Amino acid sequence: MNILVTGGTVFVSKYIAKYFSLKGHAVFVLNRNTKPQLPNVKLIECAREEINGRLKGLHFDAVIDVNAYTSHDINTLLDALESFDNYVMVSSSAVYPETLEIPFKETDKCGKNKFWGDYGTNKLAAEYALLKRVPDAYIIRSPYLYGEYNNIYREAFVFDCADRDMPFYIPKDGLMPLQFFHIEDLSRAVETLLTIKPKRRIFNVGNAPITVKEWVEYCYSAAGKMPRFKYVTDGTEQRNYFPFYDYGYVLDTTAQSELMESLMPIEEGLSRAYIWYKANRSQVNRKNYLEYIKRNFN
Repeated sequence: MNILVTGGTVFVSKYIAKYFSLKGHAVFVLNRNTKPQLPNVKLIECAREEINGRLKGLHFDAVIDVNAYTSHDINTLLDALESFDNYVMVSSSAVYPETLEIPFKETDKCGKNKFWGDYGTNKLAAEYALLKRVPDAYIIRSPYLYGEYNNIYREAFVFDCADRDMPFYIPKDGLMPLQFFHIEDLSRAVETLLTIKPKRRIFNVGNAPITVKEWVEYCYSAAGKMPRFKYVTDGTEQRNYFPFYDYGYVLDTTAQSELMESLMPIEEGLSRAYIWYKANRSQVNRKNYLEYIKRNFN
């Protein structure tokens, strides 16, 4: 296939572009060329809002839109595309209001989530814009993504704590539920949609939920360590020392399970993430959690 991936140089879009390239497809990436490019992809160098005629004469069997954050993003790309067969948008669980009953279902009424704010409502507007113009497009709503190329300081933060043999400061009782999805499983989900072409258009994806404490234990185990927990119960704002909001949610992934029989075990996924991180620490955008912990908890 000829496949267009928006982005192609950072985390999700980079991994997806590499995944389909290694499968033997002709992968085109659309980005500004400000970061190193993957080998064996074809670069379309421009900002999304400045495509002009660069897609003229090109036909894509599939468009995988990772970097659509607003309805304007969707319409700008659709206006520039001359010919394509399939469109898959990577959206987010942020489109579900936090007030909904858990687990969130694809059929639930979406809207503003107080934790995600404009990010979630803009993603939702992008979904609406896409389905209005391309009714047979696919939309994937993901929970927290993790794995190789992750430039967000989530599992990498826990790996740093483990490598330093630090105790881990965990919010409250550590039982808040979290849901994750390895970036390779996301790539497989996109591939499955393009192959099977189910009638359903919107899919939640994700592993079975785990607690915050279990996630930290898996991260430490990937680094060959075992955590010693310090429970923070004094009301300290957890985003000062921990990479997630005080907000636990779960997606209903029944429809995903009907398409994908198996997913990568989180132990394997975090082991792969740790190996990648050890060799690529500079690619992760660190936050000052460690400094905050040193100043306030030690």
